[in-house]
Amino acid sequence: MAEPVSLRSRMAPLVGEALEALQGSTIESVTERSEPFRVPASRYIDPDFADAEMQAVWPRAWQVACSVDHVARPGDFFEYTVGRLSVLIVRGQDGELRAFQNACLHRGNELCNGSGSGLTELRCRFHRWSWTLEGQLREVPSRRGFGVIRSEDYELPAVAVDTWGRLVWVNLDADAMPLDDYLDEMPAEVAWADLDDFRCTALLTTEMQCNWKTLIDGFSETYHVQGIHPEMLPMVDDVNSPQAVWQHVGRLRQPYGVPSPRLRDPSAQLQWDAFVAVMGGRMGLSDPTESGAPPDVPDGSTLRDVLAERIRRHSAAVKGVSLDRFSTEQLMTLLQYNVFPNVTILVFGDLLQVVKARPGDRPDRCYMDIVVFERAEPGARASTPATVQLAKGEADLGLVLNQDVDNIEKAQRGLYQPGFTHLSLSGEECRIANLHRNLDRYLASWDGTAD
Repeated sequence: MAEPVSLRSRMAPLVGEALEALQGSTIESVTERSEPFRVPASRYIDPDFADAEMQAVWPRAWQVACSVDHVARPGDFFEYTVGRLSVLIVRGQDGELRAFQNACLHRGNELCNGSGSGLTELRCRFHRWSWTLEGQLREVPSRRGFGVIRSEDYELPAVAVDTWGRLVWVNLDADAMPLDDYLDEMPAEVAWADLDDFRCTALLTTEMQCNWKTLIDGFSETYHVQGIHPEMLPMVDDVNSPQAVWQHVGRLRQPYGVPSPRLRDPSAQLQWDAFVAVMGGRMGLSDPTESGAPPDVPDGSTLRDVLAERIRRHSAAVKGVSLDRFSTEQLMTLLQYNVFPNVTILVFGDLLQVVKARPGDRPDRCYMDIVVFERAEPGARASTPATVQLAKGEADLGLVLNQDVDNIEKAQRGLYQPGFTHLSLSGEECRIANLHRNLDRYLASWDGTAD
């Protein structure tokens, strides 16, 4: 049976000292192991552990709340929720981005819900107390009845807010490290991609019947490609894909447009058909049944070069966006970053996508958010993203994401079986191990009291 978690043990390191060696590692240094990383299954199913996470992690870690496009103009607002926590992000009339704990300081009523535009103040609908968009107390109806209320004592509690990569990040910890430091080597590594040129087109949310870690684990390794995504094997090297692990961030670098070494001499037709089926939309080929014969590969070029050029041509002709500054390597090698606790960021020269997991109201419930972007020309106006709540199975997320979603809930159900006590992770799954190393750190540094 999965081991229980006591009040003391839920704050103590449960994964083991071996994880301390992960920081600063590459996949080569963690692949050869004498034994697996072992993670208690109770971390994914125990209500006490979920409660400890809610108090020790979520109020203290940087998290992606929304895109810059959601709060691009003065008066725009967006409510970010994670478990019981609610953060209100507002663009002030002065153009500054601010975030506040979403509670009226009279009796705690939430000030705003969802997202929208045109705010000139933050007014509680319960008793109509109001604040400026800078968080300063503006009006208290029937103020005399309260005696002395000093406005400076009733400023809305601020939440740290910053932007990177066209994303808005928040942290409820007043002593949080700067976001740039939290993101480790990622900003420097991906600076070539000019992520600020992307514009958000949609934020899709769906509820999942699994723990938030079960969900994000599925986007933290590609060991599963051979099992869940066999269609990808002719067009992606899932074996020779270097990884690196820093403190809060892990990274995968994975070549596309080349076959997996797991296949023996796949034909050019098989490689072409696989790329069209998985990523044909990047070239304007949305129907894999109409892929046709593989393109000719000129002398001195590779299939990757041909695919990259087709992506450039499609972007210029259909989207009016030039990709000429990006090399074949930049268009055909995926950079996948996992940012503790719950964010996966996917980057190609022409593509930016974010997947994140948020805890639900019980250990086997969570929310999956998919933030979708399109590259625009430098200086393009902010977009107006669609924010959509999807019922399970309501949307077609594409071949690969559909397969992931179909499998994740099966993975959660297996965690409840009495004979399954631990996850056993290989060095190839080092980014999952790094998540648990960080959980150990946050739980161990928590004083055991709610913030």
